[in-house]
Amino acid sequence: MSILTQRLATLQLHPEVLGKSLRGIEKEGLRVDAIGTLSKRPHPSALGSALTHPRITTDYSEALLELITGTHSNVDSLMAELNEVHRVVASTLSDELMWNHSMPAHLPADNEIPIGWYGTSNTGMIKHVYRRGLAERYGRTMQCIAGLHYNFSFDESLWELLDLPQPTAQERRSAGYIALIRNFTRYSWLLMYLFGASPAVSKDFLRGKTGELHELDAQTMYLPYATSLRMSDLGYQNKAQSGLKLCYNDLSTFLERLYDAVTTPWPDYQAIGTHRHGEWIQLNTNVLQIENEFYSSIRPKRTTGPCERPITALAERGIQYIEVRCLDIDPTQPTGISAETARFVDAFVLFCALQESPPFSDSGWCPESAANFARVVKQGREPGLMLSKLGKPTPLKQWADELLDEIAQCAETLDGTLKEKDYKTAVLSQRAKVADPTKTPSAQFLEQLIARKLSFHDFTLEQSAAHAQSLKKTGLSPAELASTQAQATQSLMEQQELEANDQESFDAYVARFHQALKKPT
Repeated sequence: MSILTQRLATLQLHPEVLGKSLRGIEKEGLRVDAIGTLSKRPHPSALGSALTHPRITTDYSEALLELITGTHSNVDSLMAELNEVHRVVASTLSDELMWNHSMPAHLPADNEIPIGWYGTSNTGMIKHVYRRGLAERYGRTMQCIAGLHYNFSFDESLWELLDLPQPTAQERRSAGYIALIRNFTRYSWLLMYLFGASPAVSKDFLRGKTGELHELDAQTMYLPYATSLRMSDLGYQNKAQSGLKLCYNDLSTFLERLYDAVTTPWPDYQAIGTHRHGEWIQLNTNVLQIENEFYSSIRPKRTTGPCERPITALAERGIQYIEVRCLDIDPTQPTGISAETARFVDAFVLFCALQESPPFSDSGWCPESAANFARVVKQGREPGLMLSKLGKPTPLKQWADELLDEIAQCAETLDGTLKEKDYKTAVLSQRAKVADPTKTPSAQFLEQLIARKLSFHDFTLEQSAAHAQSLKKTGLSPAELASTQAQATQSLMEQQELEANDQESFDAYVARFHQALKKPT
């Protein structure tokens, strides 16, 4: 009997464990005007404060909305809240709409893309200056790529049921999540094949750097077998991060390497400096300004207190949940993700947690997994594509079918535990994509562009406008509207209070922020 089968049998004796698992979503989307051009307007005050609103904020740009759900014990309530917050945005925006694709719309010149502004409080300014630093390091254009983050946590008792060898409950929990992350790293290429939806981009977005991409029409570039150009090296290419290989064998080594990255100067960033014309332009000149600057497809996470650093929180209290960061926005769904996809991700994460997860090599990083991922995002639908499985060439189709067999066992357990029938269906529906690559979202997207003779921009604008209209038509109930308005007003008041109560200079606040970072032990 495999470890996966044994552990599933144990969970079936303790169904309350999976019933207490929590999931939440953070979904990004650019505000654009009626012709699909990035908005240069400030974050709408009717949506509240981007600094303090619990559900509606901005990511990199003032125009890049980030919609956040609370945590939910089931997919239906999660999707209901995600739909509600999208209806809030659609009903509030008058002559703008939310771009519903991971790759950007028409963008202004790089230096004209508005950086997120969070007011004059020290808390707001540190978020703004961090984004200025990103502009210096990577440019503003690449920061406008959007995605969907899926947060997931298991009930504490799961890690006790797995009989892990670590001496304390906190260490067992962190070791369990790290093992999950290793397996996610091994198998996340499957998510890109099944759900990648960005095989094409607007030529304008590339700023003339078309590289290996092919021309689909006068405005659109693509790769014929790509699944997710968003997750390819088309995105963030940076010498400072290229050599950063974090360790996924244990939390302490992971944090040590991350600590080194946020405390080690990088010559190119030293040449830029932290100030220009007397204004802050980056928080420091290190390889990473802060922990979140490290881009990865999954992150170990822990909620932090005021002025607390993620490294310190993780070192002191361990991993609390994981953040899946590689999902493209589904352009066919008004909310960017379907309930079926969410259920598949649940089952996939459970599989990663329960499957045997041997450590990586001494470096704690897996070049084989990275190569498989890179191959699938650019060539995933290529006929006969081979991946490397423990050093042996393996057909993608064969490996995908094997994984779906095991993930299906996890789906059956979830259905039995949660008294549902949709988890098994969610996994079963992926079989067709493996059998026939033309049924994948990336292939379907390209097929629509070609059949309808529309550019990437025109097709995505049409879809986004239709979604916005549908959300507006549904609108908000009187109770939802009242709650929305109260939440926006409250957030604006909270921002004003923060600004009024600041007693220290921003320089002193930044120094205290850096001093809060403790070397992990």
